[in-house]
Amino acid sequence: MARVYNFSAGPSTLPESVLKTAADEMLDYHGSGQSVMEMSHRSKVYEEIITGCEALLREVMNIPDNYKVLFLQGGASSQFAMIPLNLMNKSGKADFVITGQWAKKAYQEASRYGTANVVASSADKTFSYIPTLDPATFDKDADYFHICLNNTIYGTKFHTLPETGDVPLVADVSSCILSEPIDVSKFGMLYAGAQKNMGPAGLTVAIIREDLIGHARDITPTMFNYQTHADAGSMYNTPPTYAIYICKLVLEWLKNDIGGLENMKKINEEKAGILYDYLDSSKLFKGTVEKGSRSIMNVPFVTGDEELDKKFVAEAGKKGFVNIKGHRTVGGMRASIYNAMPVEGVKALVEFMKEFEKENA
Repeated sequence: MARVYNFSAGPSTLPESVLKTAADEMLDYHGSGQSVMEMSHRSKVYEEIITGCEALLREVMNIPDNYKVLFLQGGASSQFAMIPLNLMNKSGKADFVITGQWAKKAYQEASRYGTANVVASSADKTFSYIPTLDPATFDKDADYFHICLNNTIYGTKFHTLPETGDVPLVADVSSCILSEPIDVSKFGMLYAGAQKNMGPAGLTVAIIREDLIGHARDITPTMFNYQTHADAGSMYNTPPTYAIYICKLVLEWLKNDIGGLENMKKINEEKAGILYDYLDSSKLFKGTVEKGSRSIMNVPFVTGDEELDKKFVAEAGKKGFVNIKGHRTVGGMRASIYNAMPVEGVKALVEFMKEFEKENA
């Protein structure tokens, strides 16, 4: 059976070479006589996998030495509670920019533990843009300033980071991590669910500056304390072993096959450009995001007719373009073109869209 072009927002497509390597090593990892899936996380052979994964992530992302890399579970959604429990403990205040569903959930969860201040929101236009920020609205005493760097559902991205001064900038980077270089030193913390650009669902990665660790409030559950995982090298309990193994393979692909994040960025910009150029010229399809706020990872679009949208999604599926239906809160369509989506996949989608437009415009 031929592989489809999977435009899912997550879990998403993975590099074929990674899947083939995992298949080859499924029954016998490097002569160990066992699968990584059944391997003890305390074994020496698995220790090499998890330490190798961290070393590769540090290298590929150029993570400074004063940041801890934590391999966690619970998805980015668990971070919505872990962050305030660990960080919102001096002034008990934090600033938030609401640019979509996940940013809103992070704000709502933090509101349970302290004072959460909304400095800006794009809810007035269905989160179709990144709002202009006024530093005068920032709380200089805030314990952290939170953004969702790339908004998966709505297809927007911060192209300029807020200047937060001494207040640590915290960002959910679930749908843009590893898509391009990022200056980790500009952030107090980055966190991401792995199921978009890093590997399969089940792994969450937190990259956190060391001085922000060790201040959790007394009521913080042991498993929700960053210190617990930092002290144990992400091995306090059984980590998501297989997901970490796949993440390591993805990082090897990024380093050796792609040539690093600068090259990955060029490829991603090429893919996004192909799709946006067509949407800007189409008489049937229309992108839903303001040009200055567009994501290169998630591209939502509509025809303006709900029935025609449904027809497009159905016909696309028959042609092998799957999981292209828009999020239920937005409707229409969304093409998530993460790292592992080849340029050929985007070109093929655009050709299909052109055919559909000829027949239905």
